[in-house]
Amino acid sequence: MKLFVWDLHGTLEQGNENAAIEMSNLILEKYGYAQRFSDNHSSQLYGLKWYQYFEFLLPEESAEKHVELQAACFAFSNSPEGVTIIARHIQPSRNAIETLQAIAQDHEQVLISNTTPESLPVYINALGLHDYFNEQNAIAVNQHAREAKRTKYDALTDFVQGKDYDEIIVIGDSATDMELARQTGGKAYLYAHAGQPFRSKLGDYKIDDLKELLREV
Repeated sequence: MKLFVWDLHGTLEQGNENAAIEMSNLILEKYGYAQRFSDNHSSQLYGLKWYQYFEFLLPEESAEKHVELQAACFAFSNSPEGVTIIARHIQPSRNAIETLQAIAQDHEQVLISNTTPESLPVYINALGLHDYFNEQNAIAVNQHAREAKRTKYDALTDFVQGKDYDEIIVIGDSATDMELARQTGGKAYLYAHAGQPFRSKLGDYKIDDLKELLREV
């Protein structure tokens, strides 16, 4: 049995960057700021932590204010209105559901995301991934904190403790995900949506269609 280790944003889903922009602008309005993010910022700021969005747009504000705005965004994203916005923007990546279903027949999967524990179930439900990920194998490490303590490596180490896998396969869109594969002796698949650039030079394989993972099944 193999263990497939999934990243969420930019890997299993697409469109969340647009939801982040819409919610950020609503929080800016609530806090009385005149500045707004444009649609172009969704790609320009892609991959940054949420507080870094506000560092970019409001450089004159304090680090504490940037973190405060981030916290407001996360709280809003878990509200009924925020959940509606997320559901309107995001969708599973191409062939994600089919790939997860095929892997689940004979192998184990775990989802490790940098998002907050409160937000992860929102994304799983919005994407229709609840048949594959639950409280036991969906882990949020909350890397949005300025001094984040728990890493994806920590989460994966805890998850595999006492278990024996023939191989670990990591699928993600960042250098951090590829490093996770190296740290655990696993195989690294660097993913980018079709037509988009890869965000790292690392990885054993570079793919733009998740169905390419079926070679591992």
